Amino acid sequence: MWTRLAPAPFEPGGGMPPGAVPVRWEIAEDERFGIILRSGTTTADHRHGYAVHIEVGGLRPGRHYFYRFLVDGIASPVGRTRTAPLIMPDRLRAVFASCQHYEAGYFSAHLHIAADDPDLVLFLGDYIYETDPTDAGIRIHRNPQPTDLDGYRLRYATYKLDPLLQAAHRSAPWIVIPDDHEVADNYGADRDGHGTDPATFLRRRAAAYQAWYEHMPVRASAQPSGSVARLYRSIEWGGLARFQLLDDRQYRDPPVCQPKDRLTNIPHWLRPDCAARRDTGRSMLGHTQEEWLDGQLAQSPARWNILAQQTLLLPYCRYAPGTAPERPDLFNLDTWSGYPAARDRIVRRWRDTRTSNPVILSGDVHAFIAADHADPDDPRRIIASEFVGGSVTSPNHDQRLAEAAGQEPGFRFVDGSAHGYGQLELTPDRCTITYRAVTDVRAPNSGVRDLARFVIENGRTGLQQV
Repeated sequence: MWTRLAPAPFEPGGGMPPGAVPVRWEIAEDERFGIILRSGTTTADHRHGYAVHIEVGGLRPGRHYFYRFLVDGIASPVGRTRTAPLIMPDRLRAVFASCQHYEAGYFSAHLHIAADDPDLVLFLGDYIYETDPTDAGIRIHRNPQPTDLDGYRLRYATYKLDPLLQAAHRSAPWIVIPDDHEVADNYGADRDGHGTDPATFLRRRAAAYQAWYEHMPVRASAQPSGSVARLYRSIEWGGLARFQLLDDRQYRDPPVCQPKDRLTNIPHWLRPDCAARRDTGRSMLGHTQEEWLDGQLAQSPARWNILAQQTLLLPYCRYAPGTAPERPDLFNLDTWSGYPAARDRIVRRWRDTRTSNPVILSGDVHAFIAADHADPDDPRRIIASEFVGGSVTSPNHDQRLAEAAGQEPGFRFVDGSAHGYGQLELTPDRCTITYRAVTDVRAPNSGVRDLARFVIENGRTGLQQV
């Protein structure tokens, strides 16, 4: 359970006095707190931005609970959470979302996420955008591009004050992983993509990680030590599902295929192919995390194994052959396309360990995508399916995505024009993915519609659109 004390969020320290403040927390089975089941007192202090993280044991499995916090007799809004089941349940209903640029639109998707009454909310990165304010959007960031802790705290305050986002947080437990915009666009390891001195950038990364931890409902194990944080982890759901959450930013190898001559009018992360891109020693996750994931996949007892991560896993050439003869084929080296051998190791691991029903949930690309992953050694054999749940608000700038996707294997559905989120429903027999598209991100109370639906049957690889 998480909260943060900030009566004046845009003032230094959130408007809190220096020192520590006692905070009482309570858990009940009813929203009116008729019978309080668990309670306690902790402290909020300036060192952690007056944020509070509470881990509570002793609750019954597979149940909804309500919680609140109290300071000086003032109660917070009531949140609802739930515990995971111990045995396989009949159903799990979750939603997954990513990429919510504050300036690009209103968070109407969260209005509908809350109304969907999910068991879990998975947010797959780009919870905030660190970019400088502009007047080109629907609303404006309140502070310049952050580079230090105070700056990131102010940026989170802008997002956290959104009432629709608050409602979604109160409706269900969240599972969160960061992507690049929580720190800096397209960063990887100790590099920000703009030639900043690594030591300088790591100080910025440390501030960004600290602010992320302060503002997210995560366990104490995710608390950073300087610029290092243990963010990858797994979540069990009663034998029905195991979620493997990856960190594909902190440990990745440096980018390759950097030409001597600058490519004009092409972003720095798009590059022509080169032999180094296919180097089998390159890693997106780092050796330790890859080893952890191998063990997770080999030992998982779950019916469905959900790889929840940030960027498109499917191979994708930005300019497909024949579409731009004046340009070479380009690969987005910021995604798994910059690490094809590392991607293939995961797919082969699913195959070789006979991992039960692998499914990938991804973010980052601001489009709804459904795709199948083939065996790297036998393209006729499908191993897993991948789903990207669009973006909450962030626009899609890849005008060639649908065209290129139609020429490349694996893609089954692409829509880069709509915004929204994905619904995930798991039963012992099937996985159902429904894409939900908001009508207009410029309207805070926008309606929503079902954009597409897909089904995977237990024990049968490959998605079906229904």
